[in-house]
Amino acid sequence: MFEPFKDRIQVVEVSTNQPGRERVDIALIDSFAQTRDINEVLAAANAERYVFYSWSLKPELIETWSRFGVIDFLDKRLTAEELADALERIARGESGVVSSDYPASPDADLGQWPGREYGLSARESEVIALITQGFGNEEIAARTFTSINTVKTNIRTAYRKIGVDSRTRAVLWGVDHGFRPDAIKAARPDAASE
Repeated sequence: MFEPFKDRIQVVEVSTNQPGRERVDIALIDSFAQTRDINEVLAAANAERYVFYSWSLKPELIETWSRFGVIDFLDKRLTAEELADALERIARGESGVVSSDYPASPDADLGQWPGREYGLSARESEVIALITQGFGNEEIAARTFTSINTVKTNIRTAYRKIGVDSRTRAVLWGVDHGFRPDAIKAARPDAASE
């Protein structure tokens, strides 16, 4: 994504289960299927500033992350160039950059996400990713800032789309279709580090 902007943006990949070895100016925290506690995510990033990156910038989500010192929130509907521009503004010290004024239209281009090619919405994909990682419905609701009923609806709809009828089959489908977490990058907090 940032390849065309490599003269402007240097990407340093940071593992989510180990402290950052290299201090970075900005940590772009992707919310997709986030499995870690907010404090752990921020501690592992080793950054001057933290930017939350999500398809959903609901006020309650922004309020929660703001309590932990995150002041910049960028929508995943930004183009690569818009994202690079926003990150440069943040790096120059502009505070409170929030890009959430996009229409929630079904025709809006949300970019790519795992599962899109199977007809899953971004939220359904995130729910399948969290199911694949072993999270229950209440944990998924808490991590996605949605109600338990919304989670159940997303599960039913996703199951229909991927042709499964049980949680076990959904997990197997998720593993077979790239939703299996990379143990190094997304280990559960209670898992042993390698």
